[in-house]
Amino acid sequence: MTEENLLTQQFEASRDHLRAVAYRMLGSRAEVDDAVQEAWLRVSRYDMSEVANLRGWLTTVVARICLDMLRARKSRKEEPIGPHVPEPVDEMREGEAEMADSVGAALLVVLETLQPAERLAFVLHDMFAVPFEEIAPIVGRSVEASRQLASRARRRVQGAPVPETDLSRQRGIVDAFLKASREGNFEGLLAVLDPDVVFRADQAAVRLGTLAEIRGADAVAQLYKGRAQAARTALVDGAIGVAVILGGQLRIALRVTFRGDRIAGIEALADAEQIAALEVEVLEGRGPDTRSRKQPHAL
Repeated sequence: MTEENLLTQQFEASRDHLRAVAYRMLGSRAEVDDAVQEAWLRVSRYDMSEVANLRGWLTTVVARICLDMLRARKSRKEEPIGPHVPEPVDEMREGEAEMADSVGAALLVVLETLQPAERLAFVLHDMFAVPFEEIAPIVGRSVEASRQLASRARRRVQGAPVPETDLSRQRGIVDAFLKASREGNFEGLLAVLDPDVVFRADQAAVRLGTLAEIRGADAVAQLYKGRAQAARTALVDGAIGVAVILGGQLRIALRVTFRGDRIAGIEALADAEQIAALEVEVLEGRGPDTRSRKQPHAL
């Protein structure tokens, strides 16, 4: 058997699994077929000799494709006539009905309400037992941030939305962090930073003059002391974070994770394509629900 035939055989053996992943991510037969076909095109161009676990690798490939498709849905300028509704089971080809029935139409409708990154983290971890260490690079976040995405999605799926009190508390922490940063208040920064806080930056942010990783409250406080003049507390993909706005444009987004009442992680994103895929809302006024209009690309 040739290497190409072996690859085709292995891919076909994983096709049902890949379709199940894609369906839970997309809820659309046509898009499922597109995602799996795109995965095959990528596989056929890739040197598979370096892939130890083909099924796991294919799962992450399909997940990335689905994430891009979900983000494309949200970034379309035209307003849809109504919410996207997954196709009913009785319209599916033989074999697809079982796949859909195992998910449940009600769950699919709830999944449609999640942010793309939340949906991916929840689907891969809770439905397919993919570890967060593998999910993190797909969504471009830390392991802890990916775990929080899945947790937030899980609460929504279970009918318990993220408490506004949590958002309000976290916003207060970030507000205090930015205030201390602007004022050069080193002790104020230490007061809101976890002793083991970790700062990470993408390559675009590194090119702007920061280190790729900084650990510890003292070092992170030193990094932010006297800065944050253009930073604003914001919702970043539905979670409390920071938007850095220069010249009327979103230049850097900070994803923030919390441990108790302190900041445990900061991820700085400056890559233009990644920023364009984010949903960012600058928070204005005093109340947690007072927000600016959503402007993902230019704030």
